[in-house]
Amino acid sequence: MRYRALETAARAAGCEVTRDLPLSEHTSFHVGGAAALAVSARDAEALPALLRLCRESGIPWMPLGRGSNLLVSDRGFDGAVFFAPVGPPVVCENEIICPAGTPLKELCRAARDAGLSGLEFAYGIPGAVGGGLFMNAGAYDGQLSDVVTAAVVADADGVRTVAAEEMNLGYRHSVFMETRDTLILSVTVRLTPDDPAAIGARMEEFMRRRREKQPLEFPSAGSYFKRPAGHFAGALIEQCGCKGLRVGGAEVSEKHAGFVINRGGATCCDVLALEREVRRRVQETFGVTLEREVQFIGEE
Repeated sequence: MRYRALETAARAAGCEVTRDLPLSEHTSFHVGGAAALAVSARDAEALPALLRLCRESGIPWMPLGRGSNLLVSDRGFDGAVFFAPVGPPVVCENEIICPAGTPLKELCRAARDAGLSGLEFAYGIPGAVGGGLFMNAGAYDGQLSDVVTAAVVADADGVRTVAAEEMNLGYRHSVFMETRDTLILSVTVRLTPDDPAAIGARMEEFMRRRREKQPLEFPSAGSYFKRPAGHFAGALIEQCGCKGLRVGGAEVSEKHAGFVINRGGATCCDVLALEREVRRRVQETFGVTLEREVQFIGEE
């Protein structure tokens, strides 16, 4: 009953609507319950009215791309998820405009093929472009704030363009994390001309380093904790003897202690219990408080 008006309005606007969407099938952790409603809009102009209806009806909502940085409660999400649009990146001289739901890897390949450098660090980050901007994703001394110039977003008041200067981009942070009332539709990056072969070689080197050091063979949400000032989370966790520490199906990776992996059948409760133990040991040993980088959705 609570979602009937939203579902009716979304279908009338030509959106695809799914009830009780299992989020474990739409997140890289493969953990969590269902979302009450999922909406995929073909026309961005329909979104503001739907988001306004959510606000007026008291329905919580969240954007969803590839779900690579999400930990979802076992109880699921009592709200609506809105899928970010997916499509091919469009190259315009030294800029690329990319739909928010498109994988970062696709954007990196488009940049390479166009002979545009600046996104090599992002090759292999297992997320969508919009999610990457949401958390200002980065690796290997690069982050999206280095190249992003603008984004087109939707909220309850309409569709608009936001300049990079307005995004408050910092370490694993953006203004979108502060307000959580905005759906990123597309992202524009400005890059530097370079030889495609040289760009490709750098991309493959970063990918090689990922395969060598990260547990890519298991479901995870990437680096679980933020990097504490003056430290590396993985090193602190390893020095506390937490490598291989396990609760249920959740485990601190033996390959890289900064990753919590799903060894099989992990629940959200397993992951959170493991997180608490790791945080306790690091706090007691080093006096450092670890902060979760992964975004938690639902009730703990």
